Amino acid sequence: MSGHIDYGNLMHRAMRGLIQQVLTQVADHGLPGEHHFFITFDTTHPDARLADWLRDRYPTEMTVVIQNWFENLLVEEDGFHITLNFGDSPEPLYIPYTAIYTFVDPSVEFGLRFETQDYDDEDEETSGDEPPSQPEAEVVSLDSFRK
Repeated sequence: MSGHIDYGNLMHRAMRGLIQQVLTQVADHGLPGEHHFFITFDTTHPDARLADWLRDRYPTEMTVVIQNWFENLLVEEDGFHITLNFGDSPEPLYIPYTAIYTFVDPSVEFGLRFETQDYDDEDEETSGDEPPSQPEAEVVSLDSFRK
């Protein structure tokens, strides 16, 4: 065991777990009320899957909206599959949780932002006395959304 608690990594995992739980509820029961999501993710993530034309159009990051029309929402341990409509063309996507930069539900003024992306195995132990790099995690205060 290393000589420190990696709060940044623990916070990222907890925030990703929250996203997974919310999407699981939506997959099981649909979007309740006015809830909808804006999810910005890294299109260069090695596990992200999207059509070549979308990757060409969004070479670094992309924001998707889960609101009125979506199909095939399948929530997994490491990410989720979803089919979204792009100009009357349904396109399947796979978005790993580690590729997500922001998750926002504007209907209730809730948002999460991941300041850094870490695609390595998050459970790896660090050898020696050198502490691992600290990913930054930010919990967005609801007060910043209040009018």
